[in-house]
Amino acid sequence: MTQSPQSNPENAPLRSIHTSNFPQILNHFGISLVVSTYQAGKLIALRADGNVINTHFRVFNKPMGLAGDQNRLAIGTNSQILQLKNVPAVAAKIEPQGKHDACYLLRSCQVTGDIDIHEMAWANDELWFVNTRFSCLCTLDPEYSFVPRWRPKFVTAYSPEDRCHLNGLGMVDNQPKYVTALGTTDILNGWREKKANGGVLIDVETQELITQGLSMPHSPRWYNGHLWVLESGNGSLAKVDRNTGKLETIATLPGFTRGIDFCGKLAFIGLSQVRETVVFSGIPLTERLTERTCGVWVINIETGETLAFLKFEDAVQEIFAVQILQGIRFPEIIDWDEQLIASSYVLPDQALAEVPTHQKQIISEKPKKSKKGFG
Repeated sequence: MTQSPQSNPENAPLRSIHTSNFPQILNHFGISLVVSTYQAGKLIALRADGNVINTHFRVFNKPMGLAGDQNRLAIGTNSQILQLKNVPAVAAKIEPQGKHDACYLLRSCQVTGDIDIHEMAWANDELWFVNTRFSCLCTLDPEYSFVPRWRPKFVTAYSPEDRCHLNGLGMVDNQPKYVTALGTTDILNGWREKKANGGVLIDVETQELITQGLSMPHSPRWYNGHLWVLESGNGSLAKVDRNTGKLETIATLPGFTRGIDFCGKLAFIGLSQVRETVVFSGIPLTERLTERTCGVWVINIETGETLAFLKFEDAVQEIFAVQILQGIRFPEIIDWDEQLIASSYVLPDQALAEVPTHQKQIISEKPKKSKKGFG
């Protein structure tokens, strides 16, 4: 595989390189990727632009969990959850005109407080998210910072103590089904003592510990008839037998694996360098590799083979979430462009019908709901 520089290197600390086939893969499936890096404070859109990957950076305050599709994008930040909508009429206005096929524009923001939001997912129109600081799964209500909906049976109270480092969320049939945690402890930061091998994968419905003894697990997913998990402390992707809890390692990668999405036979996996801190010391990955990589790796889930990768350099050192945008090739994501937000409007269909034709170029109907849900 040959490597190519990314297409907008004007900010040298944000530069990256990628294999020459990465753009071809995105074009083949008609997709783009959104990646969050809380360490660098950026949301990154990976978009095929000819024979290179265009890495488009937007600034957010500690972005972590993501949930998105053709019509919407939710971002968990330091103390807020932002919800953006794809407004096609705005995409048509962005220079160069005709380049962008989507524009995710901020529509709402809810203040949650600093709850260390981790993974997020939609259950139809209801957004679920992992509240790591309070060790629970939550949803939103405008009256409250968050609404606790579920917590592991070994956690006895809602307390901002990060008792087990609940982090990953997997959906089945549009409902929360699997979570990961770094321990089964019930005290302040209790998981830290055995972080190297104290991780668990839990069935939300039954509270059953499907498997134990994992090294810093993240990102449980049900895909193509299999249960997948990233054993981050080993830098690996594994399948889990739901009946026996046995792990089958599919691929071992050169970084801390965290954040995954699937398309066809491919897994797009986030890799982090992980810093030499108390949190990451003493895990198998740091003992196996003295030099670790940050980027997005493309893995064949049937063979474990690495097919492509994009590697970040310098400023971007840690990845949290990787989200595929199905059917979107070149999206724009608006952070705090006040002028664009002030001049863009979304109206109900009935009202839109009464807008003069010559003004409809700045006004859009509400995007239709995607037939594809989150999983």
